[in-house]
This record gives sequence, C-alpha cells and structure tokens, in this order.
Amino acid sequence: MSYNAVANHPAEPTPRLASFEEEQLQPPAGFRDSGNFRDSYGAPSNASFDSAQPIGGAGAMPYRDDPNSTTNILNKEDTGYPPSPPMGHNSTAGRKKKTPLPWIIVGVAGLAIVVVAVVVPIYFTVIKKNNDTAASQSESNGSNSGSNSGSNTGSTGDNNSKGVITGADGSTVTMDDGTTFTYANKFGGFWVQDPDDPFNNNAQAQSWSPPLNQTWDWQNNKIRGVNLGGWLVPEPFIVPALYEPYMNGTTPAVDEWTLSTNMAADTANGGLSQLEKHYQTFITEKDFAAIAGAGLNWVRLPIPFWAIQKYDNEPFLEGVAWQYVLKAFSWARKYGIRINLDLHALPGSQNGYNHSGKHGTINFLNGVMGIANAQRGLDYIRIITEFISQDEYKNIVPLFGVMNEARTKDIGMDVIGGFYTHMHDVLRNITGVGEGNGPYLSIHDGFQPLANWADFLPGRDRVALDTHPYMCFTTVDTTPLAQQAKKPCKSWAAETNTSWTEFGVTTAGEWSLAINDCGRWINGVGAGTRYEGTLSGYTGSTGNDGPQGCLAWNNYETWTDDIKSDLQQVALSSMDALQNWFFWTWRIGASSISGKIESPFWSYSLGLENGWIPTDPRQALGACGGTSPASALKPSMTGGPGSAQIPASWRAANPWPPATLAPSGYVASELPTYTPTGPIPVLPTPTFKNSKGALVDGGNGWFDAKDTTPVYTPVAGCTYPDQWDAVDAAIPGACSGSRRVRNVIPQPKRTPAP
Repeated sequence: MSYNAVANHPAEPTPRLASFEEEQLQPPAGFRDSGNFRDSYGAPSNASFDSAQPIGGAGAMPYRDDPNSTTNILNKEDTGYPPSPPMGHNSTAGRKKKTPLPWIIVGVAGLAIVVVAVVVPIYFTVIKKNNDTAASQSESNGSNSGSNSGSNTGSTGDNNSKGVITGADGSTVTMDDGTTFTYANKFGGFWVQDPDDPFNNNAQAQSWSPPLNQTWDWQNNKIRGVNLGGWLVPEPFIVPALYEPYMNGTTPAVDEWTLSTNMAADTANGGLSQLEKHYQTFITEKDFAAIAGAGLNWVRLPIPFWAIQKYDNEPFLEGVAWQYVLKAFSWARKYGIRINLDLHALPGSQNGYNHSGKHGTINFLNGVMGIANAQRGLDYIRIITEFISQDEYKNIVPLFGVMNEARTKDIGMDVIGGFYTHMHDVLRNITGVGEGNGPYLSIHDGFQPLANWADFLPGRDRVALDTHPYMCFTTVDTTPLAQQAKKPCKSWAAETNTSWTEFGVTTAGEWSLAINDCGRWINGVGAGTRYEGTLSGYTGSTGNDGPQGCLAWNNYETWTDDIKSDLQQVALSSMDALQNWFFWTWRIGASSISGKIESPFWSYSLGLENGWIPTDPRQALGACGGTSPASALKPSMTGGPGSAQIPASWRAANPWPPATLAPSGYVASELPTYTPTGPIPVLPTPTFKNSKGALVDGGNGWFDAKDTTPVYTPVAGCTYPDQWDAVDAAIPGACSGSRRVRNVIPQPKRTPAP
C-alpha cells in the first residue's frame, strides 16, 4: 500500500467503486439490552457495599449474545446476523424458463427452486467456506494467540494472485511483508482480504457483531472495545522505553514535545525517525487480529493533530502518523473491527496533560491564543471529517471523538457550548444530517458529572457522550481487593444508564483495572503515587504496604490466583456497568531499564494472557445485578425526527466566538486570531494494486467537493505570542479583532438517508 502526497486543495470527487455495499439503515429498536481521565472523575474509593443489596447495572432483559447459551451461535435467529456470503458466489443460480407441465411436476419444480434458494446460500456461506478452510495445510510461523502450530487454511501464497482471500479460526494470514501467522478466533469471526476490492466490508469480528457491510445499531449492538493508546500519541507510562533515554537530560522528556526535542538532537540514534520505528512495531496487524479474537469489536484510536500538519515552532514529527492511521483502517477492515477515531491532542493543549502534546498550561479556548488555537483545531477536525465521511471509510469509522478530555472547569461550559455548536454546524454541513450521513460525533464529558450534559446542545444530530471513569485518581481505597469487585457497579452503572436515557448514546471511552495509582509514571514522569504517599500535593490516605508498597502491584508475575480472580471480577463489573466501553489500553510496553511491564493494571492483552481479563467479554452480562436499566434511545438521538433542530435560544446563549475567555475575562474580539486564507492540507489516501497489478484508487481524501473554504493561517506581518504558552501573554494589537474571522456557518439542512 502506498500513500499519495498531501494536496493543497480538495480534489474533485472520484466515482465510488460499484462493488460497495450500501448501508442498511435500521430504525431504532424497541429496547436496549444494556443496562473517568486517565484523569476523569474517580469512583468513590471508600464506599461500602452491601452484598445483599441490588447493584445498578444492565437491565434484566433478553440478551442476544449470551455466552452461556447452548444454542448454536452461528444461527441467524440467535445472533441477529446471517453469515456474510462469500464474495464471488451468487446466492441463487440462473434458471431457464420451463414449458407448462402437469401440476405435480410444477410442484416438484417449485420445491426444487426453494431447495436451490435455501441450500445454495448455506452451502457457499457455511459448508463450502469450512471445506475451503480445511482444504489445505500450511505451517505458520506465528499466531495472534501466540501459537506456532500448523493450521488449516483456505488460501496460501501470493495475495495478488488468488483474488478474494478469507479465513476463520485456524486459517493462515499472510501479512504485507510475506510473514504468516495463524488466526485464532473462537467466536465465529472471519477476516477478508480482497486485492481487487480493497474496500470490501464483508469481514466480521465475531458472530454476534455485525459485519462491516451492515449498519451499526446503536440501540441493540454493544461496543466491546479497547484503546490503542501510546501508539500514535506515545505516553510515558505506556511506552516508557521511548522516554527513559532522555529522562535525565537537561530538559527531561516528559511529554511528546520534550520527547521530540530530545530525539531530534539525538542524531546518533536516528533522531525523530525513532518515532516512526515505534509506529512500525508497537501495534501491528497481528494486534488487530488478536483484538477480534479476544471478543472485541471496536478500537479507539487516539491521534494527534500533527498527523495532519504542524507549525514551524512545534517539534513534532509531521504527517507520518497518518500513514499508520491508514494502516489501522486497512487492518480494521480486514478483521471486521470498527474504529472510534479520537483527536487526542489539539493546538495549544485542551487540558495541559502530557498526552495533549505538551504538559503545562491550557491554550485551547483559554488565554490569549485561545481563539486562534481553536480556529486551527476546528480546521483539523473538519479535515478529518472530510476524510472519514468518504464512502471508502464511513463503515470503518462510525464514531469520531472530536476532542479528548477538554478541561471544562478551566475553559467554561459556555465557551465549550459555543465551540461545539459551531463545530456541529461545520461538520454537519459537510456530511448532511440524519441517520447514515457521516459519523456520530463524540464529545468528552469534560470531567463533569454526566447529568450536567443531559440538556446540552438540544436538537443536536447524532452526538455521543464520552466518559472516562477511573478508580485510581482519587483517595486510596485500602479495603481488600475482593471487597472492591462491585465498586464499578455502585459508582458507574446507574449514572451511565441515566445518561443513555437522557442524553443518548453514551460510551466509556477509557477505563482500566487500576484499583490504585501504582505503575511506572502513571501520574507523569518522575511523579510519585498516592498509594505510597509520594505524589506532590496529595494529602489523603495511602496504602497499607509502606513506602515501597507499589512494588508488589507493579510485579504481576508474583500475583496469586486470588488476586487475578478478584481483578477479573472488577473487570466484569466494569464491563457490565459501562455497557459500551473501550478499555485503556491494549498494550503497555516494557521498561528499557527493568525489561518488565511495570503498569500491568492497564494492559488488556497482558491480562488476557495471564488470567485477570476475561477471555470472553460477554461473561460480564449480569455482573451488576440487572437493576437501573436504561430506556430505549429516542429517534432524535439517532438522527431521526427532532434531530438537527438546535433552537435559536441555545445559539444565543452559546455564541461563537464567545464574548470572553478565561482565565482573565479577556474580550474575545480583542484577542489575536488567524485568517481563513490558507491552502487546505487534504489528507493523503492509500493506493492499492489489484490481482493484475493495476492501481486501485483509494479515494481523494475529501468527501464534500463544495467545501472549498481555505483554512486558518497566521496573518502576514503579525507577531503572535507562543501558541502553547500564552495564557497571560501580552495581546499583540496588530493581530487582534479586525482580521477576518470565519464565524458565520449556515445551519445544516436535513439530508435524505443514502
């Protein structure tokens, strides 16, 4: 797969491939079967739990994918999804016209037609696929489950000479570099790779998850997902080995800004190219295969804005991460996995955390450069939306997290309200409104209680609420681990289900098994822990294990079976309480100093291998007791009647640009802004070669050909303050207020479903 160069303007749209599956739109179903930060709000740590008292959780109602069912999970009536037909086979054969015959012969002929119509699809869908899979033996040099044993496979050899290639559990997968591994999926999932149609969406992660060629049913399908944290936004606690060489430098590496600065100076070890080596190795195709095999059907993919573009004074590796976003799209398509694409870092930082690009102050919607950074960020959100709304990608990325963990306490809910309203208008003018037109837009709860968002942006079109509940970033809980197993049920279930009822689609975009904040650099490079009482500013209770108490929690190899069993109960309770979730995170890298993974609470794959993560996430059903059920989603929450009708009163109360900005009540019209006169950096698209060696177009990167508005760029002749350190900077008069501001966006009009 190669990558086209970045364009400076939107290209004319190219014809879509005729073989694309049309989205099958489904009305909201009758009833849902469901029932915060790396720094989000924490669960009350010292709450007591009465084992005899019902705990909030999923409603007690029929459940379509019960792992305890003895019924064949591949049966259409049990899963809700028929097996996807193999490509290249017709479900009905052509028939010649027959001359009139006696009625009994006509009856026999009719019966034969019925038999053909029923048996042929079953044969090609189930029997032939299984026979093909068992037709030949191939030795594998690896497995997504760690096995190196030989496997049955329906396809071997050159991917470009065999046409459609597909396989289920035990099949051999050949990767781009020619190496192979054995696909392990005990849940009826199968992968698909079609060189003549690289946008084939027939793959299915599990029998109970809809294949990519079917629309995700937000009412009845359940997200069981995992984050790919630390991959394209490297965080110190996830990939400590990247940071450790520079932790004692003149300017220690504590975030990607300082990491990039140190790496760029380290030419002996490859400079910034070290980051691309990390991209190449930290997450690979085998991880996507293993994710599907673990019973997970979504990934949340954090990306930084510099995957698109950076300014000259920013040290980041520009544009390279996008090549790996495209790889993620390709691998997700191959294994039937959907993506929640999350814009994790925005210009100036929306939260001041190390995973926003630079640890320190908030300069997005805050401070002297708050408006300018927001203008720039809005363009990046728009550019991503244009890309993922293309027919080639809309089934892969049904959810777009537009801004991770904005600190609303610092920014202000009124300012956030104005920005999100404006953003909603910009994006829905691109995609159209109503079900099937562009992705759901996901907004983080901003560390506010979910109830505070119930009436936010009324009349919105397909907006989901994202929450990040964690147990470890609060007062240390010293009760035995076994007694903490139901804490997620008590703390999160009722609130999550209420938000589903009152706001609409609500997902837990992050959570972990961290019952305390032990782990290497969980609170930042060089920071201590609450558990050991060494975190600066923390005055609460500590663990009972002394000043080195985290050593036992960091060394998972010493954990007893009881500890693993208790942690698994915490996992099951969390899954049931949150209902639609993404664990943070799939993988934690080892320290280059100790050679060990020192933050084991946070690794799904490690827990899966060692017994504290359930091998089948459906086992979580009923862990919270089945109380506090959510109501069905209203049509207005899924793009139906009542959506895309934001009242004028809301717009008046939440204007864009806002009147003032924190922290000093700056008059927004006097602050420096950018001007919308820059060339559009259209994201590069992949190209593929089909089985005959001809190129297959990968789209042009731009969904809406009518969207030709230039992007914001600095005003010529203006001297701006540092956009990452300007909270209390002097306001440059030459760049304020009087410059062009693109702030009038027409309200979206309802678009018929495709």
